[in-house]
Amino acid sequence: MGTNLDRRSFIKVTGAGAAAASTGLAGILESGRAPAYAQGTKLHLVRWNDFIPEADVELKTRQIPEASKALGAEVTLETINANDIQPRMTAAIQSGSGADIFHLQYNWPNLYQSALVDVTDLAEAVAKAEGGFYDVFPASTRVGGKWLAMPHSIVGNAVAYRRSWLKEVGASEFPKTWEDARKVFSLLKKKGKPYGQTLGHTFGDAPTFAYPLLWSFGGAETDASGKKVAINSKEAVESVKFLQAFWKDACDEGGLAWDDTNNNRAFHAGDISASLNGASIYIVAKRQKDKIKDEKGEPMYLDIDHSGLLPAGPAGQFPLYFNTSHGIMKYSKNQKLAKDFLAWLHKRENFEKWFQVCEGYSVAATTAPIRLPPVMRAIRPVRSMVRFYSVVGSR
Repeated sequence: MGTNLDRRSFIKVTGAGAAAASTGLAGILESGRAPAYAQGTKLHLVRWNDFIPEADVELKTRQIPEASKALGAEVTLETINANDIQPRMTAAIQSGSGADIFHLQYNWPNLYQSALVDVTDLAEAVAKAEGGFYDVFPASTRVGGKWLAMPHSIVGNAVAYRRSWLKEVGASEFPKTWEDARKVFSLLKKKGKPYGQTLGHTFGDAPTFAYPLLWSFGGAETDASGKKVAINSKEAVESVKFLQAFWKDACDEGGLAWDDTNNNRAFHAGDISASLNGASIYIVAKRQKDKIKDEKGEPMYLDIDHSGLLPAGPAGQFPLYFNTSHGIMKYSKNQKLAKDFLAWLHKRENFEKWFQVCEGYSVAATTAPIRLPPVMRAIRPVRSMVRFYSVVGSR
């Protein structure tokens, strides 16, 4: 039986019904539709090519699709060479268009503060739930009392070295001082097994080697106030003099042209005896044990130790670990969605799965314990390095 309904009444009735159905989470779930802000929305994230390939696989094939479904939006992850992120982001800022979220390094939030969205609410919520952030993040990621990027992870680097090769020259453990390191690796270089150090214009292993060396001699870029340049100090000059001698006597001198991949390849090829690196040298060697072997034909990982903290100098022992964060760009038209995505990414049940795939290469930005699979518990420096960093701090 039909019902007479004029146009005005039809609009009133159907409009009220639609509003009721779309109001609140219950209405959204009942209708089976995504939240209104996300329908048809695309979110673009740019990150580095991870040195643990499986970590990118975890994100691309599982977590990104799951996030897209949960948020009702198309989330796209693009991975590029880490050295290309900064120029890519700079160009995006200048043009006012590009990826919504970029993977940031070190103190970039300070450098790009005018281009980044304030994510204080998100950062503080995660910090409260996960025991707070390690000390490096407030210094590098919070600017003017505001969190301008969401802290993500730390690569806890240490020196990977061949145990048997060091024993050949009388070293039962990694040298504790720079002078001892010079003696040990000078002997190894004479045997065709030099120390291999990335010292080119690259983002990771070069700065995390050079800065601690500078600090260990008492040098610094600026004074304690952070405002006065101090790089021409006597202590800084002494660190350079030492490095010149160390480089000539103990190192593969081709390292001046290396990026963050060359030392990994040189180590696995048996061309160098040691190198400052994330845990990737060990992890990749173990995962590819049938391919990466030593001169005796045995799996190389069995002869790799990755517990060598950089040696101490006259002023002490210092580390610099590679900390990363995610920044939402102010030009993004999807800032709310970008925050929701980062909140989803940092839920324990999501982040923990990514963390475990990394097997210790990347350490969480927060101090709360995360369940470690057995293989990670076997990597001795994973937690000790971050604890050491949190105690010593950064210069």
